[in-house]
Amino acid sequence: MSELPDLESLRLLVDVERLGSLGQAARAAGIAQPSVSKRISLLERRLGLPLLDRTPRGSTLTPQGVMVSAWATQVLAAAEELMRGAEAVRHGRAAHLHIAASMTVAEYLLPRWLGELQDREPQVQVGLDVQNSAEVAKLIGGEIELGFVEGPSVPAGLVSKVVATDRLVVVVAPGHPWARRRTPLLAAELAATPLVVRERGSGTRETLDLALTGHAVAPPRLELGSNAAVKGAAREGAAPAVLSGYAVEAELATGRLVEVPTKDIDLARRLRAVWRHGRAPTGPAATLLRITLSAARERQ
Repeated sequence: MSELPDLESLRLLVDVERLGSLGQAARAAGIAQPSVSKRISLLERRLGLPLLDRTPRGSTLTPQGVMVSAWATQVLAAAEELMRGAEAVRHGRAAHLHIAASMTVAEYLLPRWLGELQDREPQVQVGLDVQNSAEVAKLIGGEIELGFVEGPSVPAGLVSKVVATDRLVVVVAPGHPWARRRTPLLAAELAATPLVVRERGSGTRETLDLALTGHAVAPPRLELGSNAAVKGAAREGAAPAVLSGYAVEAELATGRLVEVPTKDIDLARRLRAVWRHGRAPTGPAATLLRITLSAARERQ
């Protein structure tokens, strides 16, 4: 793979399209126009694509440049989500709002919600504990007013609201025999197969165990503590894996993993916000809860 482009060059390309010229992009960035042109020329060489039509009357994006600009917008948004998530973890217990979230929610949904919270209440500093769903439930109360879990059940003493839906998927490496199967996988066959799975206490594992109730379940091939570890093992061909659709979206899109169709296996689940009974979220926690519920309504 070629060297990855830097984020600032991608931002300059997006600004050229958004603002209409190299000069406007340069002014927005606070740098000289030749510097913008040089950065985009380097980006063209790295990607092997012509991104700008340079004429005496000015520069405009080529059709390839328009496509790259659209992709760059997504990359920049993802980078901003990464920074928001990292900032929340870094602030920890010094935060004004301290929340806890299961891994799937923390990795794939929470950064966007935190971005909207920051837009509404920029003075709020957020601290985040990332645990599996069982541990999140134990943390609710005290300093942690609001949590997010992904298991099929809600522990006693907690109130919950559904903030998203998800579906677990069975995935394999492209070279695995299941990648070429023509018939859907049934629950009995999935249960009888040693799988790469998340650890007990995770919402992903609880959902899978519930879906296979009534079948003889083989011991796991590997039991791992993060989505990334499970995906890595599956990509290396260790065994089939069962993970959140959010977690494997990129790998399925690029062909690094292949989804195995299933039949008569209920792998759907609801992702929930939870808080202690009798202690409804207030202040920034209540604002974050409203943001998540609004996002859930928009996805319906």
